This record gives sequence, structure tokens and C-alpha cells, in this order.
Amino acid sequence: MSASTLPTSTSVLVVGAGPTGLTVAIALALRGHDITVVDDQAAGANTSRAAVVHAHTLEALEPLGVSNRLVERGVHAPRFTIRDRDRVLVPVPFGQLPTAYPYTLMISQAETEAILLQRLAELGGTVVRPATVAGLDQDADGVTVTFADGAQVRADYVIGADGMHSTVRDQAGIAFDGATYDESFALADVKLSGGVPDDEVILYFSPAGLVVVAPLPDGTHRIVATVDTAPPEPHAAFVQHLLDSRGPVADPVSVEDVVWSSRFRVHHRVADTYRAGRIILAGDAAHVHSPAGGQGMNAGITDAVALGSALHSILSGASATLLDDYTATRRPVAKQVVALADRLTRLATADRALRPLRNIVLGVLGRLPAFRTRLARRLSGLVYR
Repeated sequence: MSASTLPTSTSVLVVGAGPTGLTVAIALALRGHDITVVDDQAAGANTSRAAVVHAHTLEALEPLGVSNRLVERGVHAPRFTIRDRDRVLVPVPFGQLPTAYPYTLMISQAETEAILLQRLAELGGTVVRPATVAGLDQDADGVTVTFADGAQVRADYVIGADGMHSTVRDQAGIAFDGATYDESFALADVKLSGGVPDDEVILYFSPAGLVVVAPLPDGTHRIVATVDTAPPEPHAAFVQHLLDSRGPVADPVSVEDVVWSSRFRVHHRVADTYRAGRIILAGDAAHVHSPAGGQGMNAGITDAVALGSALHSILSGASATLLDDYTATRRPVAKQVVALADRLTRLATADRALRPLRNIVLGVLGRLPAFRTRLARRLSGLVYR
């Protein structure tokens, strides 16, 4: 499909076919609304940064008929730990949380997108690709969206789910203030042997720096690490050095193969508002932050569920002020998520001389049941119910 197959009009135009855009499209299609989804990529990505789906997100996806499929395909990790090499500083068990999903679900974003796309297709929806938005012209009755090839679509509402570099947000004139961390992040999916569990997410706060090791369904592990300067595609020797200097000592880990790798810099930004008239933002178009805590895709999906509910009510006759309620509800959540990720990132990247003291303090806090429970609720998203 291409932009030439676009309809001339639609109730809701969703720009961006990542997890956020697909979720809001499913929420609206399930309720019988006319939706059109576009994406500027010729095909969905088969590699991705996000790999965590938390309990609150699975709860939110239940009414859309998606959660069971994710649960069947993902790795259930009932425990998250912060460690200093072999020493456990903070154990975070999810098993006692009041939810049907007492674990972290490890599943690649590409797999999550494939499941969401399958569900959308079952509801009669498709994604028009490639279709690049070039301009938006809004009036009191709707939005005229012009595409790079000259095609135009008239929509009652436009949802910008087109990521951090959102064209929709820019066209709507919504500010996206924040900053960028100095450190770069190395990211790799690798095949490992040695002392690494296949049912636990581990965040190593070693004196040498941060490295996260998390299991994926295909038997690989996701590695995320902060470094001053990462190579464009971290190779096996680079990842091995990260694990040797930051990971377990008693039972070392060996990198057998690098399946995929990348590097990126992390921003922390929140849009000034999620709404400009009939244009609404969700997901990374509205907020971006560090991957610490695995909150990004989850915040976008829960944005989408809330927005789908609000738009359903509006398209069924309710006041459009419900979109103001969406902003008023979801923007504070984003600010809390950004703050949590920022705290974890700054802890991870603390001055090298302060890292031993940091680990002593974390070890003391980790013995407090209330601290562990509070962190589990925050990471799982259940605090945002």
C-alpha cells in the first residue's frame, strides 16, 4: 500500500504505526469507528529498543484482546534486581503484586507490534505505507492533512503517534522542551553462556558503570549499557568488555554472538500540551526519556488506551473537552515516568568516586520491604491505576 490508497476523509487519522498508534487504532476500530493509520516507513521495524511490557500495560490491553497473545509469547520475569557485580543490592519481586500479571514480560517491540498489527487486521484495519505527512491545516470542523506526494485526507481528528521527531507535533506548534544526557547508550541482543538467569531482569550498578541484562523469548538477552562513546554497532568484544567489567564475577558471562546492536543518545522531554484543537499527541511524540526502568513503550500504550476511550466518547456525542481531560491526566503521568527514569539514570551515571557510596545506600534501602514494594509498584505501572 502507499499514500495513493488513502481515503479522502476519515474520522480519525493516526500518524505512526508503532505500539502507540496501533493501540489507539485498535481501541477505536473495536468500537466501530472509521480510522486510518499511516506510517512513513515502507515496512515495520524488525529491530527495536523496547523489550519490556509491564503489568499495568497488560491490564490496559486486556479489553482490546491483546494481552493473552503477548503473555503467551513473552518471557515472564517475576523478579528484578539491582546488583553490584555478584552482590544483590535491591531485590524487587513482582510475585506479590495485586495483578493477574505479577511479572515483567520480556518481549521485543517488533513482536509486540506484530501482535498489535494482527489484531488491527482482524478488526478490518490496515496501515498505509509509506505515507509521509508534509502539512496539517486545521479549522473548527477538522484537519486537512497533506502528504509528501500531494495526497490529502480530511480528518475529524489527527493523532500524532509519530515518535520523538514528530511532524504532527511540529506542525501543531507544540513545544517539546527538555535536554539530552551526556552519555550514550549501547544496545545489543546477544547470545550468552555462563552466569545469567533466563527469568530475571538484572540492573548492574557496578563501580565501572551500568549494564542491564534481560532475557528475551528467543533465548537471547537484551544488553543496555551507559558509555561515554559507543560504537555505531557494538560488536561482541565491546559487549564482552562491558559484562566483564560490570557484570557477574563468580560465574562470568560469555558473549557467543551478537544478533543485533545499536547505539543512541537519550533525551528527556515532555510536550507542553497533548492537544492543539483537533490534533492530539501520544507516546514518544508527547514524552521521551531514558530507558531506565523500561517505561517508554508502556507509557505510550497506556496513553493510547486512554485516548481511544476519550475519542470514542467524543465521536459518540460527548464534549470534546474530554481531550483536555486526557492531557490533564496523562501529562502528569509522563512527568512522573520521566522523573523516575531520570533518577535511575543519574544513579547509574553518578560520578565514579561516588558509586561505592551509592551502592552502600542502595544496599541499606534494599533491606526495607516498604522500599522494595514501592519500587515494584512504580516499575510495574500499577501506581498509575
